[in-house]
Amino acid sequence: MAKLWLSLHVLSAILLIGPMTVAASLLPGRVRAALAGGAGAADPPARWLHRTCRVYAVLGLAVPAFGLVTAARMGILTDLWLIVSLGLTLAAGVLLAAWILPAQARALALLDTGPGADAPAAATSQTALSQLTRLSIVTGIFALLWAVVVVLMIVRPGSTTGA
Repeated sequence: MAKLWLSLHVLSAILLIGPMTVAASLLPGRVRAALAGGAGAADPPARWLHRTCRVYAVLGLAVPAFGLVTAARMGILTDLWLIVSLGLTLAAGVLLAAWILPAQARALALLDTGPGADAPAAATSQTALSQLTRLSIVTGIFALLWAVVVVLMIVRPGSTTGA
């Protein structure tokens, strides 16, 4: 039964976390290109990337759920590598919910409003680029957290269940 749960855990990670991470990483560049090209609100791919992140964030909750069931079946809930992996997973989830998704929504709002009537176009453009750069950096950290979790899941340092 543990193999079934492990299979569900791995498949859900590949099918849910992977695409969400890629979509989150692609969105800042897509918004930047849309702003530079004057596409503005007429850029459906940027909105699709954000929607992908939102939907997959909710569906992605299955990954740690399947992982916890697997760990309980294998009797490894107290292994340090698993606890660290869970902490990193929690950090990635908080980063996504508290920072990345709201920043993506703000980036999409730039497409709706354009340069803005209240501020000079150059200042607003610089602010937009700064926001998109920060979003790119944070999504890179998000992806790095997932990469570390994957390595921990494969290497399982100190594991007595074999590697």
